[in-house]
Amino acid sequence: MWDKLTALHAATKDRHINDLFDNPGRSSEFASECDGLFFDYSKTNIDAEAKAALIELAISKALETRRAAMFAGEKINQTEDRAVLHTALRNLDGPGVIVDGVDVMPGVKQSLAQMADFANAVRSGSFTGEGGKITDVVNIGIGGSDLGPAMAVPALAAFHDGPKCHFVSNVDGADLVDKLAGLNPKTTLVLVASKTFTTLETMMNARSAMAWMAKEVKDPGAQFAAISTAMQATAEFGIPSSRVFGFEDWVGGRYSMWGPIGLSIMLAVGPESFTEFLRGAQAMDRHFCDAPLAENMPVLLALVGIWHHQISGYGTRAVLPYEQRLLRLPAYLQQLEMESNGKSVSLDGEPLDQTVGPIVWGEPGTNGQHAFYQLIHQGKQIVPCEFIVGAQGHSPDLDAHHKALLSNCLAQSEALLLGRPIEDARTLMKAKGLAGAELEANAQQRVFAGNRPSTTLMYNKLTPFVLGQIVALYEHRVFVEGVLLGINSYDQWGVELGKELAVKLAPAMEDNADISALHVATASLVSRVQSFRSN
Repeated sequence: MWDKLTALHAATKDRHINDLFDNPGRSSEFASECDGLFFDYSKTNIDAEAKAALIELAISKALETRRAAMFAGEKINQTEDRAVLHTALRNLDGPGVIVDGVDVMPGVKQSLAQMADFANAVRSGSFTGEGGKITDVVNIGIGGSDLGPAMAVPALAAFHDGPKCHFVSNVDGADLVDKLAGLNPKTTLVLVASKTFTTLETMMNARSAMAWMAKEVKDPGAQFAAISTAMQATAEFGIPSSRVFGFEDWVGGRYSMWGPIGLSIMLAVGPESFTEFLRGAQAMDRHFCDAPLAENMPVLLALVGIWHHQISGYGTRAVLPYEQRLLRLPAYLQQLEMESNGKSVSLDGEPLDQTVGPIVWGEPGTNGQHAFYQLIHQGKQIVPCEFIVGAQGHSPDLDAHHKALLSNCLAQSEALLLGRPIEDARTLMKAKGLAGAELEANAQQRVFAGNRPSTTLMYNKLTPFVLGQIVALYEHRVFVEGVLLGINSYDQWGVELGKELAVKLAPAMEDNADISALHVATASLVSRVQSFRSN
């Protein structure tokens, strides 16, 4: 099937996407809708034949069988011998899910109830700090223990009615100092998110936060909670078991905000809104399981990604949310997609003969328009763009702002499609009074090649339900792409080597440390560090 897709691309790569709109039904035929979420991929060079071939590829790779295996709790994460069941965390009213002969759903629901009880206690003031009602929550974690909540909390700002949430992840002390600045230790709750309670960055930040609080609070441990499975380690740290929220090994870090890792989200918006967040994801899960492949939004999003990266050879994809509160979504998707599918070997350990995961990046609109859109429109490389936008905002008195946002979003996708031909540029320059060589030189600067692909994901208004839909959509996209490419999307061995070396290098950071055993390149840099620190 790969050869067929490559041949189809070769035969159509010089075709202008706009020519496909000679078909008056294209806008509806190359779109998908699910519970109010609308996905338009008509502005890509995928035609009916290419779409059929992409779906054939999915069928040939047994996508539906693999999907059923994931939802059934089979251990599809083969290198770690684990099930992949983040979907169980939002299976609010679905059937049981069996792992190793045990239905995990009672435990999932018990965990959600424990989270809700604690969140309600904090939000109501029945759980207090030494100085009274909790006003601020500091979530200390990194990677999957940070990026999900750090993205979702600002995304749901319109629904905040709890304490303010702050996120610390970087081992750079500046992150901790800046986030704690201005907070009252006596009314601050600290969440330490680390499954093993050994993550270097997280535990260093947690100990420093404890020391910060201990300067003014008699029992700082009373204002700490943990998201961890290491009960002995949390107890030794001073956190009682009643404030430790655990999760199973079948929930990967970057897929974990649906459960206890999402406690900061629940504290900010409350258990009811958090439940709506889960219901949005559950609705996408059901659509993914039930919709035919040709109408299945996660499948279609993945197939567009396969067409652009593996078949067309475009190295990156830009995620462009025209929704300021989704400003952290591109960073969240960087981890979700690049940590999951940034692989070079197959499930069988064989070298892959093609690149797998694209580089994912982006910024919210309209900010990006005044930064990198120059390259997107006129650079030599083609960057497929994924626009995300809501039809309405949350501030009726500022509706004019939202209409301007919408017009910018839709204008950008049209500009990428149509471009501006040289003839139009010459007309513009002639109207400015230019002529001859000056006209031609200026006209060439104003040519837009167009014929650049984009998709648009649209919804009515950003709500907890909609955010759940969007995140689950991208999670399932990662799964589909991984199945089609024959890789394991649920391990992340590429994260480990640098961490191991950092532990070995830590003693070399001490003053006057012996660096003779280090690699010569590293030793040179350590020597420079020591020189700087001695001045």
